[in-house]
Amino acid sequence: MTDITPPITFTPERLAKAQEIIARYPAGKQKSALLPLLHLAQEQYGWVSSDIMDYVAGLLSILPIEVYEVASFYTMFHLDPVGKHVIEYCRTGPCCLMGGEDVYGHLKQKLGIDTGETTPDGKFTLKEVECLAACGWGPVFQIREKYYMNLTNSKVDEIIEELSKD
Repeated sequence: MTDITPPITFTPERLAKAQEIIARYPAGKQKSALLPLLHLAQEQYGWVSSDIMDYVAGLLSILPIEVYEVASFYTMFHLDPVGKHVIEYCRTGPCCLMGGEDVYGHLKQKLGIDTGETTPDGKFTLKEVECLAACGWGPVFQIREKYYMNLTNSKVDEIIEELSKD
């Protein structure tokens, strides 16, 4: 039995959106659409594989390495499969001074995984980030567009319990 992987392609709606985004830029400057196209791809596939990056490069008529450089620079792009909830936690000085190391240690113990890992049920992935720009409210982590601030071990327990329901 052979494993046939379907070709990487945007849904018709996402392709139309991609073409609309690309059209915003003058001829020869289509690379400016790279970040929004990577976001579209990640929305559809959940992460950005090398095949997906190659597809985006083709849409923009640029070299795949140009996409790899950008996707690997920004922590918002997942280069490996991730869980349903990606918990990005800040590891910079201010969050650590506010108790972040204890809170993140508790989070790892509660989920039974370490940074860069996904729970066996596929619900949670932990991702360390450099800064979430919420220094006055640390410790902090972000899940999608939502920030969770002034974290304590009990707040982490409540958040994980709530997210585990879906």
